[in-house]
Amino acid sequence: MVIETIVFDIGETLTRDDRYWRSWAEWLDVPRHTVSALVGAVVTQGRDNTDALRILRPDIDVGAEYRAREAAGRGEHLDETDLYPDVRPVLAGLRKLGVRVLVAGNQTEKAGILLRALDLPADLVVTSAEWGVAKPDLAFFQRVLQESGAAAHETVYVGDHPANDVFPAKAAGLRVAHIRRGPWGNWWGDDPDVVAAADWSINSLTDLTAIVHG
Repeated sequence: MVIETIVFDIGETLTRDDRYWRSWAEWLDVPRHTVSALVGAVVTQGRDNTDALRILRPDIDVGAEYRAREAAGRGEHLDETDLYPDVRPVLAGLRKLGVRVLVAGNQTEKAGILLRALDLPADLVVTSAEWGVAKPDLAFFQRVLQESGAAAHETVYVGDHPANDVFPAKAAGLRVAHIRRGPWGNWWGDDPDVVAAADWSINSLTDLTAIVHG
């Protein structure tokens, strides 16, 4: 087996979501623990993360609130502290092994700008908003393969989310590494369907080095 390209999801694969949900709690003026607990609840039900906000504020327009936060100077922010500690060494190590490294996940245009400003050791860093198509849409993974420069069976998608990462990437013909990280990765890590669909289950990005070596 040859792996030419590895493509990484962003949230809870490369970056922690702590700051993201903490900032929403502060914006909505509710305890951080309340938001965290509700995020956990919707994760176990297989629902969208933002449903946690809709439980708190049933009439919320998440997009409008996002724009209001940005206008108030309390919008998205990412810096080095948001990265998991294995990100830089693993991405750099994979490139030294001759693997093409891409970062592509469901994020905003601003997140793409912030991520590229971190100068990650990657050949491409892009978000769904910049592509105009989001996971789990098949078109997202078709775009991934366009950028991969390799065949689908030589391309690995790494992500934590079954519905957004594991199942659609597999359906598109890619190989899949499911990372047990964050609420989604941990809660669904032992789900039989997830285990069956993923080519590998990993606990850290460092596990990818052994996968590449085969």
